[in-house]
Amino acid sequence: MEIRRVQITGGSSYVITLPKEWVKSVNIKKNDQLGLIRQSDGTLLITPKMIEKQILSEKQFIVSNSTDKKFLLRQLIGAYIAGYNSIKIKSKERMPSSVRTSIKNFTQITIGQEVIEETDDSVLIKDLLITAEMPFNSTIKRMHLIVRSMHEDAISALEKGDKKIAEDIISRDNEVDRLHWLMARQHNIILQNVSLAEKMKITIEITSTYYLISRIIERIGDHIVRIAKNILNLSDKNLDKQMVYKIHSASDLAINIVNKSIGSFFRKDIQASNKNIEATKKLVAFCEEINELALIQKGTIAISIGYIVESIRRIAEYAEDISETAINYLVWE
Repeated sequence: MEIRRVQITGGSSYVITLPKEWVKSVNIKKNDQLGLIRQSDGTLLITPKMIEKQILSEKQFIVSNSTDKKFLLRQLIGAYIAGYNSIKIKSKERMPSSVRTSIKNFTQITIGQEVIEETDDSVLIKDLLITAEMPFNSTIKRMHLIVRSMHEDAISALEKGDKKIAEDIISRDNEVDRLHWLMARQHNIILQNVSLAEKMKITIEITSTYYLISRIIERIGDHIVRIAKNILNLSDKNLDKQMVYKIHSASDLAINIVNKSIGSFFRKDIQASNKNIEATKKLVAFCEEINELALIQKGTIAISIGYIVESIRRIAEYAEDISETAINYLVWE
């Protein structure tokens, strides 16, 4: 840390000099404008990146006939989450059709990514989304609504033995992933350009909290998919009605804890968050009771029910994580 003295000029203006090394490193010239951003902890951020400017960066991938299309898709998603504004895919020869398929899949499963230039040997993808127009709280609420709906449909599918509902649940998880990747991308962009946080009227601290919660909700979605896949295994089985009733009851308790955890976070209710954590303990005990009953079922039924109950328990524990995250933030705030 460098220590510099504050000086007064003209009797009323407070002045401090800038470190010469920093000025050179960011290429500041005479009469250039700098952004001054007051942080929530009382510090002052000085940045050459003005609010109106967006970080422009390009990530390039070189592909060939031997390129693994799944690996390429993971790399494209990684570049998207990292915050790159432009992604270019180049090939020394004619671009393989498998690569173009991966690129198409990438633009379909991400938000704001569009192919704007395409030749025989290259593809240029640009981000057309205005980051500041996608508020974090709206994205979290949308993710919550999707997983809640998926969860409700999962229990309906179990009771009715409906394969179509279970299969639909699995496909809807893609939307949860898309929103989580968007949150991760916005979080990384704000860490690179904190002036964007001011434009979105949000602090870096709450941004990180939103990102953590989105990750937890995404994992809840994964467990609902796991429930749906095991329901497919049970769709043609004659299940004990009492067992189904208990699973339904446990499931209702789990999603109720999720709903209350999200609600207490947005209400900034630290007491309610603590109660949600305590409620999880009761559900864990209930799930253990169901597992004991499942052991007397036939092999396939017992295994699938065991997986379903385990996922219900994990959903409640992830809801507990949301409440703990809320408490950590509210205590700090």
